[in-house]
Amino acid sequence: MSIEQDALTLAQWLSPAFPIGAFAYSHGLEAAINSGLIKSGGDLSDWLEDILQHGSGRNDCILLRAAYVCSTPAALSEVNDTGLAFAASAERRLETSVQGAAFCKTSAAVWGGEASGLIYPVAVGASAARLSLNVDLTAVMFVQSMTGNLVSAAQRLMPLGQTDGQAILAALLPLCQEVAAGTKQAGLDDLESTAFLSDIAAMQHETLQPRIFRT
Repeated sequence: MSIEQDALTLAQWLSPAFPIGAFAYSHGLEAAINSGLIKSGGDLSDWLEDILQHGSGRNDCILLRAAYVCSTPAALSEVNDTGLAFAASAERRLETSVQGAAFCKTSAAVWGGEASGLIYPVAVGASAARLSLNVDLTAVMFVQSMTGNLVSAAQRLMPLGQTDGQAILAALLPLCQEVAAGTKQAGLDDLESTAFLSDIAAMQHETLQPRIFRT
């Protein structure tokens, strides 16, 4: 494929229209907003910066790249199991597992392949490798899509207009590029997370009532 074809395929995979149910997950944002940790657009931007640099944004990018270079089912299973082990809460595990299973199902039906039971970043990485999509483009578009989904979730949870939401997303694009580029040489041993408030918010969401998101 050409880089243009790669971009179009990835745009389809990472579009809100792709049936993985991303709209149903807030990645702990609902609990953070409910508790007052996030009160404004500035708070949201800071929160997302931490996730991207120090939490699941960076880790998911590493997992995607690790899956991309797997040459055997056993190697891919090891990457997947490691990703599951790094899920800091039951809801984080649910979020990445359900979205990954949905991605695998649709990807296999349309583009072929037999992978199933993979968490979301591993599923995307493995599918990108199968189609020989550019891994660097895949990584940066994956991180940008994740950020966009979280901005969209926040807009349903707090007074944040469409224009303000897009402004936050646009301001975070250079960081998305930085995170994706910074994981080029990273492997599973480089996985880590210090976005503790994000992990705690995800745990608190498990008992939050009422709520509109699954996580």
